[in-house]
Amino acid sequence: MTKAVFTTKVDPTYDDLPEFRYHFPRTYLRQAEAAVGDWIVYYEPRRISGDLSSRGGRQAYFATARLNSVQPDPVLPDHFYAFVSDYLEFDHPVPFRDGAHFYESALMREDGETSKGAFGRSVRSLPDREYDLILRAGFSDIIGEDIGKPASGSPALEDEVATFERPIVERLTARPFRDAAFASAVKAAYDSTCAFTGLKIINGGGRSEAQAAHIRPVAASGPDSVRNGLALCGTVHWMFDRGLVSLDDDYAILTAKDRVPDTIQRLIVPDQRLRLPESLDLRPHPQFLKFHRETVFKG
Repeated sequence: MTKAVFTTKVDPTYDDLPEFRYHFPRTYLRQAEAAVGDWIVYYEPRRISGDLSSRGGRQAYFATARLNSVQPDPVLPDHFYAFVSDYLEFDHPVPFRDGAHFYESALMREDGETSKGAFGRSVRSLPDREYDLILRAGFSDIIGEDIGKPASGSPALEDEVATFERPIVERLTARPFRDAAFASAVKAAYDSTCAFTGLKIINGGGRSEAQAAHIRPVAASGPDSVRNGLALCGTVHWMFDRGLVSLDDDYAILTAKDRVPDTIQRLIVPDQRLRLPESLDLRPHPQFLKFHRETVFKG
């Protein structure tokens, strides 16, 4: 087994839904199969779609997941699906390059510039030590550690990695760590503001009142993805979890008939539309909204 980087766009050319699956051509089959049973990192490139002129991607690693299996696409010849679990987004994206430091050493040419040939591969093998460094950087707000950024290939890199060889990987499946990472990423995406009411309340210690809510519940295999999350004040969170409010695919707020008091109705933003993150790739995914309407909502 070996770890890998999977590249996926905001508006993917392939049938990607990173929380559950990654779609790819036979070109990358060997690298993908080598990572089965191990962990992968998702990378978002500059282009946000298949349009060669598109721009706006973060050029950063943004999530990790465990690769469970690789299976042939039953419809499209010479294409495959990689199915994942334990998807978890970083509390902030990690740029592929920070000054002279490349998180993937294979992306750096001898002259210190970026290797376009290596970068052009959508699935790339990733050494354990580099995976650990990406995770440490991506979850730095959660783990509260400053790992520094040694130059690729420097002796300091191996010494530094040796001090935290496995613990962060072991934490990835622990619910307290995942809850903290999910809450941090969701509240950052919504600027700690309730998406239903527009209220942003910060206490004297700088802590926001907003809570991170799963759209598709964890108990129903809902992923710890910002696209499966909403920042909600406590009352609205309680109502959302119990199906008293929901969302349409166009982000119109739905309320269960005769179940929501007028006092609560008046708290919801006047236009009855969700307050959304600016980035398209952070907005609720239609698949999760559909699940909530059909399975949780009592409207």
